[in-house]
Parts: sequence; structure tokens; C-alpha cells
Amino acid sequence: APWHLMMSLTPSRGCLLDLPWEDILVPHILCHLPLQQLLSLQRVSKSFQSLIQLYLANMRCFDSSQIGPAIPRAAFVNLLKDNEVLQQLALQNCSEWLTDRELLPVIGQNHHLHQIQLKGCAQLSRHALVAISLSCPNLRRLSLAHCEWVDSLSLRSLADHCKVLEAVDLTACRQLKDEAICYLVQKCSRLKSLSLAVNANVGDVAVEEIAKCCPELEHLDLTGCLRVKNDSIRVLAEYCPKLRSLKVKHCHNVAESSLSILRSRGVELDVEPPLQRALVLLQDVVGFAPFINLQI
Repeated sequence: APWHLMMSLTPSRGCLLDLPWEDILVPHILCHLPLQQLLSLQRVSKSFQSLIQLYLANMRCFDSSQIGPAIPRAAFVNLLKDNEVLQQLALQNCSEWLTDRELLPVIGQNHHLHQIQLKGCAQLSRHALVAISLSCPNLRRLSLAHCEWVDSLSLRSLADHCKVLEAVDLTACRQLKDEAICYLVQKCSRLKSLSLAVNANVGDVAVEEIAKCCPELEHLDLTGCLRVKNDSIRVLAEYCPKLRSLKVKHCHNVAESSLSILRSRGVELDVEPPLQRALVLLQDVVGFAPFINLQI
């Protein structure tokens, strides 16, 4: 539809390219077309190829999902080879083809990145995170979910150089232990959202340090952190007045005695109160929800 709209604005062939490229076409027209369609336009003519290359060099956001997960390595490198103004880079689930060799040049020439998504990029290494920390001082949001190559040394580099981080996803980064998380939050006290889900090495020491170092914290995901107990949840309730959501499903050592404090403040929790859980279980067993009149 956008392509037909463009052609309707250009009654004779070639008029579209007569419009000012940098002032009109790139910022006001091409930005409304899907990336996949833009890449197809390159094959129309050499002029279109030059136009699309200009667009790619000035692109602020790149999301691999607009093309598909299986981008040829050479194609990815060619797409971003001239771009030095990226602000957002999303490469989630590109484990089949993305390695340090493709990513590092892009990171190295883009110092304005403030949002990077690398969820599930399993073929990268700790060098990728070090490169991000050295090249992206204004980074605010970073997802490294299911990137098991993230280790304590590379996370320290991130903490040392990216002090304005607001959201970090370290889901299933299984090499990380309490000490690495403590170092991160001590350096990055502006964190508003943090996920440490599916990490059996994270315990009370890390959670208490998060609470004491990150007063702006709004969202914390501790799903499956089996070593987290009640005491650290109480500290979290004491030190994080802005907390809006907490995930503790499968944290078997966290009980209602600590969660009730947060529940009373309206914090969104992913586990139900004991009575509610019992009613749901009873309904599953007997096939109906009994009417219970509670007078308190």
C-alpha cells in the first residue's frame, strides 16, 4: 500500500527520484516503507540503489525481524556498513548467523546507540559485550536474555562504562553470580528494570544489593531464582518505593509473609495469595469453585 501511494504521487516515471533525497524522500517517505520492501527497491535501477543506500546510511533503527531471522551474513554487513547514526539495534534470535565478526564493526562505528536487543544470540562471545560497553556510553536498554556467553568480566566492563543504563535483561545468563550482579547495580544505580530470571546462582546477596543501590527500580524479574528467600524480598520492599512489578514464580523459598508487604502497596506479583491458590487448586480437583464467606 505505501508503494502504491508513492507511485500515485508520481504520475510520470522518474518524478519520485526528482524529489530532494535527504530532505524529503529519506526522512518523510522511505521511513514509512517496510525494510524488506526497501531492499527490493534496490533492484529497480542504479538510482534507486543509491537512494536506498543513502537511506540505510541514515537509518536510526534497525530491526532484523523486519527482514526475517535468516539474513545472510554478507547482506547484514552490507546493510549497515555506512551507518554511523544508529540509535536502536534489534537482533533478537539471530543465533543461526550472527557472530562477533558481523556485530563488532556495527557496534564500533555507532556511538549513539541507546537500545540494543541481542536476545538468544548464542554465537556471540564476551567480546561483543565489551565492545558494546566501550562504544555505547549512552546505552539505556540492553537485552542479553539467553546469552550464556555473558560472564562476570564482560558485565563489569558494561557496568564501568554504561552508567545511564535503565533496563537490563540477563535472563538465563547462567554464568553470573551474586558478585557480578552486585557490581552492576553499584555502578548503574539508575536501573528501573532488571531481569535475572532462570538463574540458580542468584540469591539474597544480589537482591539486597539491588534494593539498596537502585531506588528507581520499577520492575524486577526473579523467576526461577531458587536461592532467593524472604529476607531479601523484605529488604526490596523497604528500599524500593517505586517498585511496580515483581516476578517470583518458582522461587520456592519466597513466602506470602514477605510478599504481603508488597501486595498491600499494589505491587503487581505473579503469584496469587495462598487462599486464592487454594481455591484454584480445589476448583481443579472437584470441578467447581465453592462459595466461601469470609468475615474478617
